[in-house]
Amino acid sequence: MWKRHLLFLGLIVGTVFALGASLLPPRQPRPRTSYDAAAYREAGFQQTVAAVDALFAQEWAAQNLTPAPRASDLALARRLALGLAGTIPSLEEIRQLEYLPPEQRLPWWIDHLLQDTRHHEYFAERFARAYVGTEDGPFVFFRRNRFVVWLTQQFAQNRPYDALVRDLLTKRGIWTNEPAVNFITVTTQNDKDNQPDPVRLAGRTARAFLALRLDCAECHNHPYKPWKQSDFRGLAAFFGQTHLGFTGIYDGAGEYRIEDKRSGEDKVIEPAVPYGSHWLPPHGTRRERLAAWVTHRDNPFFAKAVVNRVWALLTGRPLVAPVDNLEDEEAHHPALALLAEDFVRHGYDVRRLIRVIAMTAVYQRDSAAEHELTEAHDAAWAAFPLTRLRPEQVAGGIIQASYVATIDAQSHFFIRMGRFGQLNDFLQRYGDTGEDEFEGRGGTIPQRLLLMNGQLTRERIKEELLSASARIAHHPLREERAVEVVYLTVLTRRPTATETAHFVEVLREGSGTRGQKVEDMFWALINSTEFSWNH
Repeated sequence: MWKRHLLFLGLIVGTVFALGASLLPPRQPRPRTSYDAAAYREAGFQQTVAAVDALFAQEWAAQNLTPAPRASDLALARRLALGLAGTIPSLEEIRQLEYLPPEQRLPWWIDHLLQDTRHHEYFAERFARAYVGTEDGPFVFFRRNRFVVWLTQQFAQNRPYDALVRDLLTKRGIWTNEPAVNFITVTTQNDKDNQPDPVRLAGRTARAFLALRLDCAECHNHPYKPWKQSDFRGLAAFFGQTHLGFTGIYDGAGEYRIEDKRSGEDKVIEPAVPYGSHWLPPHGTRRERLAAWVTHRDNPFFAKAVVNRVWALLTGRPLVAPVDNLEDEEAHHPALALLAEDFVRHGYDVRRLIRVIAMTAVYQRDSAAEHELTEAHDAAWAAFPLTRLRPEQVAGGIIQASYVATIDAQSHFFIRMGRFGQLNDFLQRYGDTGEDEFEGRGGTIPQRLLLMNGQLTRERIKEELLSASARIAHHPLREERAVEVVYLTVLTRRPTATETAHFVEVLREGSGTRGQKVEDMFWALINSTEFSWNH
């Protein structure tokens, strides 16, 4: 009997020690993922990074601007996590990052995120907004979730971007079996016998893949751009033989007709492209010919459009604004053409594009400096632009800050499901930015109140088993270390001396338990202005 009691006691002691060891990750755990060091050392890669930096340096010199210094490793880690995964680094990931020598940290962190399902899912949702919008669409013929899952797989495989776009424009079949056709079926309308709408498809194709607002010429010639009404109609005609039937989307016969407003008669419109007609192949279905033209390596708008969008996702602001309007070529920053050329030359490799942007000095600039930063610095990218976080980034940050471990595909099923449910509920209450994700709108009073008093914040900072606040509060840390860990967990930085002194006094003095005080610290930092901005 005494042996059983001893065994039971040993199990209890072992459990207590195991729980204590898991309260916080070790200070310097070895990274569990690796990075492709050769990709960063490759001569062509370094030359492109240097060339981009040289273009911005020339601009700063011409304007006599002193750029901001390089941001800290932790600031860059937060910036990249928000841009690539829509969340903040976990305390566990911060420990892994700081284990590495300084010269390895940023390359490792970039590749760590690029390999992560969080990044694949986040980029899939962001690009889906450009392709099919944010609405649910016609339920019978459109499956948005299926479409986003397919995009997630494409980013996980690092599929060449031109191949991905060709699938969107040319695929046939049922929208559940061939998810890419949801790009077509989202435009089906009851008043057109549930057939795809060539007008909407033409507008979406031009904006999503070329960043051209040709739909402004749908009803008349553009008042101050070269686009004619015939340009838009010719583009729409490429979808004139795209039909929806029992086998799903297919290419059939027929012509694209419109009603002549003057005569009242139907007028046949032949397929035509607004520029670069020599890139249009003579054979193939109309959609196949259009896809070949859109993704042609000499089509300057195709590569520039995706480079501008990826730049915007990483920084919160497009290199050329608006993100879907590249019509004024004279206003393009020279770095856009350079990055686009490199993107084409290396097989439309999105991961390489991300690596190049993230390794530039311009991306790594701080958002603050000891010298005065003016609007000119902001316009010339001489300092990293301060941008308000999108709703999903705010929610993702709050949820991750409530755990010291990383919430990813390896997390327990119930943790991932809880994150999914709370994220969707928060977005409904907070408000979605829709398709215009980079317009720079300000926050609202209801949004601030939701952060202060909403269920997500309240539930996530609560002193409960396994929550970050409880783990930090009950770990035998000195007050100074506890404050540091809270700051790392919520803001991905260490506190200043003034901040440390303030919160150490809070933890040592006054009424209330240590757990309640740590919980209050979480609330204060989550509701700080700093938490809701990318910098």
